[in-house]
Amino acid sequence: MVVNTCAVTGEAVRKSRQILRRVQRGNPAARLVVSGCLASLEAEAIAREQPVDLVVANRDKERLVELSVEALGLPSRPPADLDGEADTLFTRGRQRAFIKVQDGCRHRCTFCIVTLARGEERSRPVREVVAEINRLAAGSVQEVVLTGVHLGGYGSDIGSDLLGLLGAVLADTPVARLRLGSLEPWDIPDGLWGLFASPRLMPHLHLPLQSGSDAVLRRMARRGRARDFAALATAARERVPELNLTTDLIVGFPGETEAEWRETLGLVAGIGFGQIHAFPYSPRAGTRAARLRGQVPADLKRTRARELHALAREARRAALERQVGGEVSVLVERPARNPASGDWLGYNPSYFPVRLRAEGVEDLTNRIVRVRITGCCADGDSLLGAVCT
Repeated sequence: MVVNTCAVTGEAVRKSRQILRRVQRGNPAARLVVSGCLASLEAEAIAREQPVDLVVANRDKERLVELSVEALGLPSRPPADLDGEADTLFTRGRQRAFIKVQDGCRHRCTFCIVTLARGEERSRPVREVVAEINRLAAGSVQEVVLTGVHLGGYGSDIGSDLLGLLGAVLADTPVARLRLGSLEPWDIPDGLWGLFASPRLMPHLHLPLQSGSDAVLRRMARRGRARDFAALATAARERVPELNLTTDLIVGFPGETEAEWRETLGLVAGIGFGQIHAFPYSPRAGTRAARLRGQVPADLKRTRARELHALAREARRAALERQVGGEVSVLVERPARNPASGDWLGYNPSYFPVRLRAEGVEDLTNRIVRVRITGCCADGDSLLGAVCT
């Protein structure tokens, strides 16, 4: 059994250890392999605390199966027997694939342990990424998402860059839809906006803000400032009007005053994000932020998180309502679980979920169809649409 651990926050560490204990209790005879960030940072401690058979660090994760077979004496099939089979299994029933093109990070945000857990930046060659996408596109995958720990730093170690990779994917693969994973706002290259002229590059960017207060951003050792982010959002929407911006925010960072929190709420309200991932700050041993003065009480973090969630719901509802009345392409993923809310569920280019009415039609799974957006769901989280005929 393989357990992939996380160590991004103190809470993630606690949950990872809890899962390991639960796995052991429920499967006492199983061979246990532990990987992920906690395994990389605390390999010896994990081995002492749990009867673990093998610890695989992040740098070796690509070889996890090979290392497990070798170390544990497990039966395996010759690689030749698997030629093409792994891709077929991977793409079966899949519409979207996440392609990791980069690992590691050169930055040192004070709240982040990832730079220690993941190491220096390492990028995959462009030709290797293109080849993988071509294999996936030859199967059932219609959409790929390029991801990385520091995606904007792609190519810094191999003489390339993110624009070059995107250009190669658009030119040399037939994949119908291409998305980008999380990008640091200061990494956006000037030439990116022109690439959105291709209908295959989906108009959605996830840009972590973390705080709307310059004082907090300085304590976080973030490279941008609040006004820079606001200017970027304005420029992005001018160039790509249908762009959906989403973000991450840390609630209750050490020393965060009421005035600083109000600055964050003000900036968030002004930008109007389509989705906000809000994280109450959790001290992570080994980071500079864990040693900062002014740790915010848990009850105050919960209060601020509720405020932010309410604001995020309003912003998302407004973003959805702007879509009503238009026609968009939707990648249909599966039948809707609740027939009352539609027959099918898919995502539009801006990465908003769409519940479709398409009674009496054939199976739409994994098809890209034109849809007229007719309204918003009552929960304010998704769109309603009808397949154009």
